[in-house]
Amino acid sequence: MEQKKFDLNSIIGFALIFGILVFIMYQNQPDPKVVAAEKAQKELLIREAKTKELEAKTVAKATVAVAATGDSTQLAQLQKTLGNFAYSATLPSAKAGVTTIENDLVKLTIANKGGYIVEATLKQFEKFKKGSGQLVQLIKDNNANLNVQLLTSDNRTLNSKDLYFEPTLTKIGADQVLSMKLKAGANEFLEYKYILKPNDYMIGFDIRSQGLNKVLNTAKPLDLEWNLKTIRNEKSVKYENQYTDIRYEYEEGKDNNVGLGENSEENPEMVTFVAFKQHFFTSILLTNTPITKAKLFSNNLVKDEKIDTTFTKQFKANIPLAFNNGEVDYKMSWYFGPSDYKTLKSYDKNLEKIIPLGWGIFGWINKFIFIPLFGFLSSYIAYGIAIIVFTIIIKIAMSPITFKSFLSQAKMKVLRPEITELGEKFKKDPMKKQQETMKLYNKAGVNPMAGCIPALIQLPFMYASFQFFPSAFELRQKSFLWADDLSSFDEVIRLPFYIPFYGNHISLFPVLASIAIFFYMKMTSGDQQMAAPQQEGMPDMAKMMKIMIYVSPIMMLFFFNSYGAGLSLYNFISNLITIGIMIVIKKYFIDSDKIHTQIQENKLKEPKKQGKFQKKLQEVMEQAEAQKAQQKKK
Repeated sequence: MEQKKFDLNSIIGFALIFGILVFIMYQNQPDPKVVAAEKAQKELLIREAKTKELEAKTVAKATVAVAATGDSTQLAQLQKTLGNFAYSATLPSAKAGVTTIENDLVKLTIANKGGYIVEATLKQFEKFKKGSGQLVQLIKDNNANLNVQLLTSDNRTLNSKDLYFEPTLTKIGADQVLSMKLKAGANEFLEYKYILKPNDYMIGFDIRSQGLNKVLNTAKPLDLEWNLKTIRNEKSVKYENQYTDIRYEYEEGKDNNVGLGENSEENPEMVTFVAFKQHFFTSILLTNTPITKAKLFSNNLVKDEKIDTTFTKQFKANIPLAFNNGEVDYKMSWYFGPSDYKTLKSYDKNLEKIIPLGWGIFGWINKFIFIPLFGFLSSYIAYGIAIIVFTIIIKIAMSPITFKSFLSQAKMKVLRPEITELGEKFKKDPMKKQQETMKLYNKAGVNPMAGCIPALIQLPFMYASFQFFPSAFELRQKSFLWADDLSSFDEVIRLPFYIPFYGNHISLFPVLASIAIFFYMKMTSGDQQMAAPQQEGMPDMAKMMKIMIYVSPIMMLFFFNSYGAGLSLYNFISNLITIGIMIVIKKYFIDSDKIHTQIQENKLKEPKKQGKFQKKLQEVMEQAEAQKAQQKKK
């Protein structure tokens, strides 16, 4: 019986890897001088922000006082600060009022002060869980603002968010039209126009000025700044935050995102929309006139998921609005609604690009196979059953590839004794051993790469599923068995403590998926070891496979514990079906004796013509052998 011994090479390897990681961490430590400079810069910005806030409050108080009393002395004083825009302080609307517009889908509240949306409620969706009684609110409690920085011709810098707009609500047919005007005179104003149609998430939003060509400094564009601190709406802070980021379209159809880290920034050109995307909901600003150059900023607010449970990200977009003949006139739109692929695609504005379906072939699989197939199934049967049927269809479609993979393993298993014999015979000449092994493969009609290629073909479908299920809005708050929400984790036990990288709960579907993976790897590891004989100078694959049998399920367990139950269900069913297909193929389709007989018959036949790759590999080996022989002669 073989005794277990410590593998000294493995220990040395792990020690070297650990040392390299420590060295990299040490090298990547920030320069203390740079850190100090950044800290000083942040403190300066905080002081400037507090000063501006204090000035804004002073102006606001003076504005309210002027509107209430009509005191000419106070008005004159205010004109020194606001210039022409002091006119807005004389209007009855210069007070903390709001106007509400709504349809069956959304409810928007727009404030007089700043003229922007202070509440955006989605009337058909609940936050956290079904039956919570709390509607999803993308904007509330001052988590967002919209500001236009006004540079006046007499060298003042004003912020529209601190000034009062005059509201006028009208109806054009079934559309609600709200005009918010920041006035510098009776016919001189900056206008925000909101247009809400029935049964629509998209809101028309026009920004234009009239008669301000002499009031404003038109040498520079107006700076529009949109800020949003995203409110958590889902059960898992970590999971929701993972799919919350800024996405945008630029340069005629290209799309990108800013990133999920702290203080991430992008400066795209010719921008057509900016999306402050949360996991299942999104706020999007679109423009008919591409923005020449935008500045997008994202900051992660979740430092500790046990404490930071209200907000996920801080988003900011700076958008320059260019003057045309001394005025600005932009046709724009807002979208406040679900991050649902079908809903976004229906607007025909490329908004579906904000859904992270994967790049290249992964995205194509999702768009042209997964989304249509799952959409068809879920329109007739319950979502949990639809996932199971969906998985069965995908695995059956992949079964011919699975069969080829198992058949290749069986052939390699039959050839293993002869390959081992060649290894012993040419033990001192690895190059000759490789040449003779290739000749054996060629005579037997066996391609050693045949087992790898089917596995590689299946990989894109596996990766596509990792993108599809977390993005499937239709799974949100849909129940199946013990899972009350297939888009979030299926907690069955709440732990009184946190386990690092795992959480404070146990989800059952990931446990089942891990068990299925364990048995699948247990069943296949023996064949893989038999099919792949130990190569001199290469790692011992048998030992690695033994380790992976236990490591892979544990990784699955930790990785999926906070993921959506739909993805874990898919992986559980997928592995069960694979085990079943494997048992059927081995029992009814693969006969080792027949394979052995066929291989022996192939050896007696004239060897097949080598493929280009095999031929090239053979030539390289022969050249290496010739060089080696010449070196020995010297």
